[in-house]
Amino acid sequence: MADKKRTEVDWQDVRVFLALGRHGSLSAAARALSVTHATISRRIQSLEESIGAKLVERRPDGYVLTPAGSRTMEVASDMEAAAQTLGRGGTDDGVKGLVRINASPGLAQGFLISQLAKLPVMYPGLDINVATDLRSISLERHQADIAVRIGRPLDGDFLAKPLGHMAFGYYGTDEVCKRVEGGGEPIFVGFDEENSDIPDAVWLARNYPRARVSFRANNAVAQASAAKSHAGLALLPHYIGRKEPGLRLCQAPLNVPPDREIWLLMRRQDRKDLPIRTVADYLIQTFANERSLFMS
Repeated sequence: MADKKRTEVDWQDVRVFLALGRHGSLSAAARALSVTHATISRRIQSLEESIGAKLVERRPDGYVLTPAGSRTMEVASDMEAAAQTLGRGGTDDGVKGLVRINASPGLAQGFLISQLAKLPVMYPGLDINVATDLRSISLERHQADIAVRIGRPLDGDFLAKPLGHMAFGYYGTDEVCKRVEGGGEPIFVGFDEENSDIPDAVWLARNYPRARVSFRANNAVAQASAAKSHAGLALLPHYIGRKEPGLRLCQAPLNVPPDREIWLLMRRQDRKDLPIRTVADYLIQTFANERSLFMS
């Protein structure tokens, strides 16, 4: 393809490439842009011809970026950010642009969303997108600009900043807690079968293999809601359990998992990007201010 005549890059081709690179499949990219599979394929081919390099490879589980595709992804993301800034108008140096943050549903719904929602008020040119998924999305694919992860990152060429620790307890209604504190067998609220490999679910299964799990849901906020309806005890991070009216910490001698570390990750090349740096600094300070909410 390198010997083909190159043409001027079409911004619509770039938008499609960004969608395919982030989502990894024709179907997901097509849904995100409300176009057909054929349009995605045609736009990708057009961009490859314009650049003179193969950008994506098709594999059984979806599309992956080639080395040239990864380099193009960084440039395309910068183009997208610049276009968003221009779209707002003005030439001042204020914090402007879209910043994408990825975190687990429990952490996002139980803490981050309420905190991050303050940022567009503080910075009228700043837009926030929070993606909540138990399965982490990719910083390398530019699906997110900042990731808040539970557990120390083991790989990846990212900047990693510790945000603190997360401690756990068993929370239930006063009625449920009194029954267990009086010697009754605990009944739990836990993770659904699809997410049985989540560390919290693994801990519960290993320590209470014969216990009944009366209600299952895919995130800690939903589990807290079930516990408020007397379904059982929910193993919750303190930052969720302490804020839920109608729940209290069970004082029975139950096995609690060890504290887990919370980390902020971002791409090294984004450390000087003003909107991303602003959000990262805000998160670091917010976790520092709220440290007592997370700890035992």
